Amino acid sequence: MAVKRPEGIFPYVSTDAWSEKLAEAIKNTCEQEGVTPPPRTAITEGLGTALGDTEIKKLVVSQRTTKVLATSAYRVVKAGEDKVLLLTCHVHGAGVVPWDLNDRTASFWTPPSPEATDRVKALVNAEFKLEEARKAEKQAEKAREARRRSVDDDTYAAAELAAAEDKYRAATSQVTEAQRVRDALLSSLGNRRPRPVVKSAEEDGRAMAALVLAPQPREVAVHLQRYAVENLRRAGRGRGYDLVESLVAAGQLSRGMCVLQQWQLQDQTGQTSKSWRMVAVTANNRALARLDIFDLQVEHLVTGMPQSLYPYPRESTDSELLLHNQREVLNRISYSLNEVLATEGTDREQPAHRAGRIADVPTEVVVGCSNPAALEHLLRALNVDDHLRGIQPYDEDARLIALFAILVDAYATEGLLVQALADTFPEARGADRLNVDGVRSALTANGPLAPLSPLLPPGEEISPVTLRDIALRSITALVFPDLPTAPPKTGQRQVRDVGRYWPIVRGALQEPAWSQTGAKTAAARTKLWSAAVAQLSMHRANILSANGLFGVPDAKEGARQDPRSLKDLFLGAQAGDATAWAALVQRMVPNLIHAPEPLITPGQGSEAGGQRKGERRSPANAVAALKMAYKQEAPNVTRELLLAFAKAVLEHPSATETPEAPDGTKPICYGEQTWSEENRSTIVPGMILAPDTDGQPTALVVDKAWFDELFPPIWGSIFQTGSGRNSATGTTGSTDQAESRSNDDTSRAAGGVAADPRAQLGALRKELPARIELVEGGYERAVQAADALLSDFETARRLRDDLGEDPLPADQRIEWMEKLTKARGAAEASISALSQVEALILKL
Repeated sequence: MAVKRPEGIFPYVSTDAWSEKLAEAIKNTCEQEGVTPPPRTAITEGLGTALGDTEIKKLVVSQRTTKVLATSAYRVVKAGEDKVLLLTCHVHGAGVVPWDLNDRTASFWTPPSPEATDRVKALVNAEFKLEEARKAEKQAEKAREARRRSVDDDTYAAAELAAAEDKYRAATSQVTEAQRVRDALLSSLGNRRPRPVVKSAEEDGRAMAALVLAPQPREVAVHLQRYAVENLRRAGRGRGYDLVESLVAAGQLSRGMCVLQQWQLQDQTGQTSKSWRMVAVTANNRALARLDIFDLQVEHLVTGMPQSLYPYPRESTDSELLLHNQREVLNRISYSLNEVLATEGTDREQPAHRAGRIADVPTEVVVGCSNPAALEHLLRALNVDDHLRGIQPYDEDARLIALFAILVDAYATEGLLVQALADTFPEARGADRLNVDGVRSALTANGPLAPLSPLLPPGEEISPVTLRDIALRSITALVFPDLPTAPPKTGQRQVRDVGRYWPIVRGALQEPAWSQTGAKTAAARTKLWSAAVAQLSMHRANILSANGLFGVPDAKEGARQDPRSLKDLFLGAQAGDATAWAALVQRMVPNLIHAPEPLITPGQGSEAGGQRKGERRSPANAVAALKMAYKQEAPNVTRELLLAFAKAVLEHPSATETPEAPDGTKPICYGEQTWSEENRSTIVPGMILAPDTDGQPTALVVDKAWFDELFPPIWGSIFQTGSGRNSATGTTGSTDQAESRSNDDTSRAAGGVAADPRAQLGALRKELPARIELVEGGYERAVQAADALLSDFETARRLRDDLGEDPLPADQRIEWMEKLTKARGAAEASISALSQVEALILKL
């Protein structure tokens, strides 16, 4: 028998028929405005099921024979060159889910990767096992206490007590082991979680104005939702008032923005269920506070609400029955709360009374976008803009990440993002094939790094290491763009040409004029760079660990990065090129900071403690000492050790397995050899084994104690004193001058003493293979360039013949031929040199 629904302030959701009318109206309005709508199922299942009966009827009007949105029910917002269609309406107060990808909590997530996702699945299982082990421990403890309180004195009772004691000890041991496994998985994740991966929804192969989450097990979805909520609450603690009580007393006075998003949840049988919901792009804290007032958890709207939470009258409750239909869930909530309000004498602290002012809330819903493929990015930009100008203070990491996103957007808006990267990578295999949206997502850690692969030079392997290197160099180039070379001084007033890229940085970061760029600007840019590169790391350390790595010259003139690839830098360092090693160290810096065992730290007082590893030193000193090690000639620091260390450091962010010692023993951190077993760090993926002087791994894990002992602070001081620039990332100064200033403890060279010929011969035999590879690579690039030049000239000649154009001026043709003749002469001379080298090889 049908039961009449009690009337009240809490709205009942509209019917399917009106949801279909709304979908038709949105589709027609989007066609009029020239934007793409969301999928039809997203509107009918995610939006229509959260609108009240009367509200949805206000939104739809008839225009001749078609349904459209009322002109007062929507507005178009410009976002750069793109535009977004927003539906203005009132939705059910419990019908919006907080967004996992809220920019205010960006620093709590790590870049998405298959390995990290697998670890989350293992973590969920480990937490379940830990919970079961704790339950078993409590039961064993109760049984033991019951036996202890027993008054029996016979032998049988004593045996039962002993058995209970054994069972309790076994249960406690299981809890300890389960907790150890859980903590190890947390450490392997950097005590964070991988950012959920979303993409634009598609319908018939066409991108639509809605988002879709990647498929994930139901348990993982619940885990990530709870993690997101926990960090959202943590980020909101800086508010100077209680948001929940504010909503109870005054309701929601301003509009938030929502977007339609689909969850794809896999059950234990492997079947996938799909559900559309509205997620809060802005006003995430208010969406969470409203659910708190309604006494709901976020996962109730995503993975199903227990039927026992809001049952109908005379309906038997079943706590294991989950309701997935949003219309059913919201109607049950409204039914129960309206019924409570109709009953006199109910407790004023019940949700029915506390949620009265948020029964429905004003909202703007994204129902159209001119560029749906970039929808996620557009929403992030709108969210950042809303928060940067809000009243709640930003977490520093999140603020800097948001500023970097604004900087990347500024390059893209000016149409110079691809050009800036092409200038940074002159040997890129195909910079013209870069996808702007993919590059933007990669640099802001919102997507994979694969879109950066066209920036690799020809012949360079596409791997996580090389792609990560490209990403780090790209971030450096965007934050510290190179300026054109300054003209010679003439004694007259000159206006400095700042190029095309510096004004973009200045406008996005609101910096002073170029002539006023000083230490404050350089420090602010360094923090921005540090936060941007930290996003790419699973193990994220303190962003202040980069303090002093860039100076005023970098902020004014640019970072002036070495354009060589990692392969060429390794070959150059192996061949004895100190500049190649210095450039290689610069590429290593982010990995030295953001690691399970950080090797570069801020060097501040907070590091003091009984178990502090290494020495207190500035980040610039640590980097300088590592550069100095290449020329220091210490007996315990060989070139083989340095190159093996560099290779391991660059590869550790991509590690998926814990390191294993060559002798089969359990690895131990170098600085923890004297610590007790329970105080030692857990060995997790990403840690690296310390190499010996031959470059072979040992059973010790590299940590700050190892780094500071092998590369002491005095080396950094020597390097910085002898360097031409104070910045640790700048060009190196005269190492001969630095060595002449070293003291007796570190210097191993005596003035006026010739080098040992046998040692010199041994060093040359180690370097010559790498030098041959460098020459081979240079010739290969020269041949490829010559072939490309021939092809281009053939194309130009053919096009000139087809079009009947006039020939080039004679003086220009002569100039080009003179340059090519000079290049051919140099090539012929180099052939003679190579022939002499071949003859000398036979004499070695």
